[in-house]
Amino acid sequence: MPHPLVDQLRFTRQEFRRGVEGVSDDDAARRLMPMNCISWNVGHLAAQEQRYFLTFTQELQPYPEIDEAFSYGSPASTPAFSEMLAVWESITQAVDPWLDGLSPEALPQPLVIHGKERAFTLGSLLLRVIYHYWYHTGENQAVRQVLGHTGLPVFVGDLDGEAPFRPA
Repeated sequence: MPHPLVDQLRFTRQEFRRGVEGVSDDDAARRLMPMNCISWNVGHLAAQEQRYFLTFTQELQPYPEIDEAFSYGSPASTPAFSEMLAVWESITQAVDPWLDGLSPEALPQPLVIHGKERAFTLGSLLLRVIYHYWYHTGENQAVRQVLGHTGLPVFVGDLDGEAPFRPA
């Protein structure tokens, strides 16, 4: 059984995806200043998962261009939404087997990147990604509201049914 934080990450991803369902390619690429467009946010979170959970932990980087184009501080762009979703889904699927193998003992261990021990742990990386998803889920909903979308998700989905609290 995956660690409870992994369950929370998966639920958070599901809610992020639910928050962009039905968005057209055109609307996803619309940038409402000063916010990023929805498709950029999808690429941005794909880049973070790749960097943290594939590159840092496994020395894998299936989409090097994603890291460069969508990391923090990268210039704004309006990429194709369908392309960003496909890359995001590919990266998260590649990450999942690694997440399934995380043990409770591994999470408090300092992360080692390029042979150098860092001040943060695998557990804090998981939390950082979860919180980052919620930040951009809210931003995406704000963009959708300004664009006049209706019937948007409210609050969170079935947390109690799909990702309830459970001790480690």
